[in-house]
Amino acid sequence: MKYFGGEYDVAVVGAGHAGCEAALAAARLGMKTLIFSISLENVANMPCNPHIGGSSKGHLVREIDALGGEMAKNIDKSMIQLKMLNTSKGPAVHSLRAQADRKKYQAEMKHTLELQENLEVKQAEIVNIVVEDGKVKEIETNVGAVYKVKTLILATGTYLKGKIFIGEFSQESGPDGVAAANSLSDCLKGLGIDLVRFKTGTPARINRRSIDFSKMEVQKGDDNLVPFSFEDEIRDFKQVDCYLTYTNEETHNVIRKNLHRSPLYAGKIEGTGPRYCPSIEDKVVRFSDKPRHQAFVEPVGLDTEEMYIQGISSSLPEDVQIALYHTIPGLEKCEFTRPAYAIEYDCIDPSNLKLSLEYKGIDGLFMAGQINGTSGYEEAASQGLIAGINATQKIKGKEPVILDRTQGYIGVLIDDIVTKGTNEPYRMMTSRAEYRLLLRQDNADLRLTKIGHDVGLISDERYERFLKKKANIESEVERLKNTIVKPTSKVNEFLESVGTTKLSTGSKLAELLKRTEVTYEKLGVIDENRPKLSKQEMEEVEIQVKYEGYIKMQEQQVEKFKKLEEKLLPEDIDYENFQGISLEARQKLNKFKPRSIGQASRISGVSPADISVLLIYLETRKRPQV
Repeated sequence: MKYFGGEYDVAVVGAGHAGCEAALAAARLGMKTLIFSISLENVANMPCNPHIGGSSKGHLVREIDALGGEMAKNIDKSMIQLKMLNTSKGPAVHSLRAQADRKKYQAEMKHTLELQENLEVKQAEIVNIVVEDGKVKEIETNVGAVYKVKTLILATGTYLKGKIFIGEFSQESGPDGVAAANSLSDCLKGLGIDLVRFKTGTPARINRRSIDFSKMEVQKGDDNLVPFSFEDEIRDFKQVDCYLTYTNEETHNVIRKNLHRSPLYAGKIEGTGPRYCPSIEDKVVRFSDKPRHQAFVEPVGLDTEEMYIQGISSSLPEDVQIALYHTIPGLEKCEFTRPAYAIEYDCIDPSNLKLSLEYKGIDGLFMAGQINGTSGYEEAASQGLIAGINATQKIKGKEPVILDRTQGYIGVLIDDIVTKGTNEPYRMMTSRAEYRLLLRQDNADLRLTKIGHDVGLISDERYERFLKKKANIESEVERLKNTIVKPTSKVNEFLESVGTTKLSTGSKLAELLKRTEVTYEKLGVIDENRPKLSKQEMEEVEIQVKYEGYIKMQEQQVEKFKKLEEKLLPEDIDYENFQGISLEARQKLNKFKPRSIGQASRISGVSPADISVLLIYLETRKRPQV
């Protein structure tokens, strides 16, 4: 028996990392919002690795924060270890990574949702979506509740027809034994939405008391702590240790002897797995020349003895998993609390989305996270935030917020999946960003806070603090460029002490700071008139001065990129009858409906010659008709 549950501006299906950000953004922007989860015990669940951030992913978290999202604040509340990765390299690839207390992260995010004004949190499975005249109208739960909605955001994660594999055993299930969403896939197919099967996996969890840590390398957190959120002060907390051990030839032999029992190699798994996060059996087969592979042993939380074995995900039978784990130094007597498993699930071809993350052809339907073919908590949260913003923008009759590749890793991520599609679970990497020197994690607020404020997710008070920080940085960079120091004995003694060449003539402070051996902090010895800056401000000043030449070169590249992005293509073009464009290009352009010449140029199969024809077409449209 159906009944009417109410009317809402925005409904979000799924309360993982994408769904949480989407619902919070919409509610904070004044929308009457509703979020559903099959189980409220799994809100913001970390079914795989219990950490946030990491290489390139830390950039995404900082960008989420700069736009007004929640992930950075939530991990700042629940972290139990913190490290800055890639510090031996340049600032473009520095990335924060925090080990999370998994249950605390979940509890904090769930409570944040519950406290949010304009947001209702409900446990239910959505089984039907009603679309009328190409527009989303209603959704229906498994118990018959019908809700009228203006917009709908699907953030279903790995639950759509989820299926767990452990060797010969398989069952329909979402992560951690939570029920799969089996009805919604058929509904989406009925709406004309094509679905594909992807696969991901997770390692076993083992009891801490059964581990011999003396045979492993200790991985400690950093002494110099930096919060993820630009608003937060770092809290003082005792960091837990992580550990590193390795597989060996004995491990690999156990795997090779049992490959026939792997559902992956037996052909039972149909879905495509992530290339950059393969299972241990995949690593042994694909990298047969490698004598060992890393296994990171990480705590799942402070109030549990479970440890997560990063790098050893598997779909092999449990008895084989136990045997291979027992060959690894320190894990010879380890006791499983949960076996590793692979999970297969339905997702869409993201090339069927607009850059706003709205589905082409169904007005008001947005999608975010793993349903779009991505993998990772941070990738999901980024999309959730943008989907929540744009669902709101649509209701308000405003233009969608679209970040391009020069503005953030979020822009790179969305442009990649929408413009190119993906034939495997997409993972963010620094190498995907052409302008990564400009898209550093340290300057995410300088790049995106204004956008967050314009949208309405950044408060006036926070924006005023941001403007002051920005002014302080700009003022100090200018001061360093205009302040000359003379070759006094004090100056030369300082330069000699840090191992760099002494001065024979006057030099600007900025020129001294560009020297490899000189840091902004050290420069204080001879710079008596410097203003008092925060740690973040000092870091930003140093990077802007030291890398000024490289930054200017990338800014010139960005200008060229922007010119093509600003050449907008009408949405209603039918490319089928375009003269001078190849057949493949016409088909691809009709499918993708690119927003701009720039986006069109990134579509596989569209050549420079095809782009020239499009440019000529746009020029003729500008000319007055005689």
